Amino acid sequence: MKGHIRERSPGHWAIVIDARDPQTGQRKRRWYSFAGTKRQAQVRCAELVAELQTGTSIDPNKITIAEFLDRFDRDWASIHVSAHSRERYRFALDHVRRQLGERSLQKLRPADLAALYAALDRGGLASRTIRLIHTVLHRALGQAKNWDMIRDNPADFVKPPKMPDQAAALLERLRGNPLYVLVSLALGTGMRRNEMLGLRWQDVDLDAGRLTIEQSLEQTAAYGIRVKGPKTKHGRRTISLPAHLVAELRQHWREQQEQRLGMGLGKAPEGSPVFTTADGRHLKPQRHHQGVAGGYGDDRYAGDYAA
Repeated sequence: MKGHIRERSPGHWAIVIDARDPQTGQRKRRWYSFAGTKRQAQVRCAELVAELQTGTSIDPNKITIAEFLDRFDRDWASIHVSAHSRERYRFALDHVRRQLGERSLQKLRPADLAALYAALDRGGLASRTIRLIHTVLHRALGQAKNWDMIRDNPADFVKPPKMPDQAAALLERLRGNPLYVLVSLALGTGMRRNEMLGLRWQDVDLDAGRLTIEQSLEQTAAYGIRVKGPKTKHGRRTISLPAHLVAELRQHWREQQEQRLGMGLGKAPEGSPVFTTADGRHLKPQRHHQGVAGGYGDDRYAGDYAA
């Protein structure tokens, strides 16, 4: 067994592996795409030859979507995302497994994904959840492309359903509810639920009209509730606040202090969470996710609010 590389265009290579079928003895040629330097392509070529010789290589022509998603969870998600994000990835990709799991990965086409999203929508799944499925599947198929399992990412050519215009109705329904400011902040800034629940008053500068994301809250079956820092440098960021949110947060701060003083707890320290229970503890993400859905009176919206 041997392999060689061919330059297709600057920085893009074809890796060609010549092997023999162990059953028929006939010569078979496998082609792989690679982007990088010539040296990197040569190293990848050697790795592919070694994988084929040791039997650890997977023939991309035979792998099913379900088999690939198992590998993506084991070899990528397990080491690149948090425990909570991995649970969300599994939740999203389980929908794909049920609908397309037996299909060949290499035969997956954009039309198949469009049909999947339409079927999920007809089945009553919230549009936000379908968008989550699209986002996670797009990342997974992008990794399949990086692993030379597919040539193109079919999710590049498909758009998930648009979000329904329910924001105004939701806020109106929640007016006077303790969750109002939380939801208003989410809609006004695009912050994730767990980022908002991890937000501290020391991270908020109401005079300057901005806040900084320094941490988030995570709730998993394995670890319960814990505070963690952003996964990437892009996760730590500063967000400008529109005037209505500055006013709402000021009022929220005053009401929170009055409540604490009434309970004999004293003024909240700067490091205390912006959104807390009556005695100053962190809110539970899953419980308040359900609270938003209940406040709207529509179970479909629970998926729309999931961060």
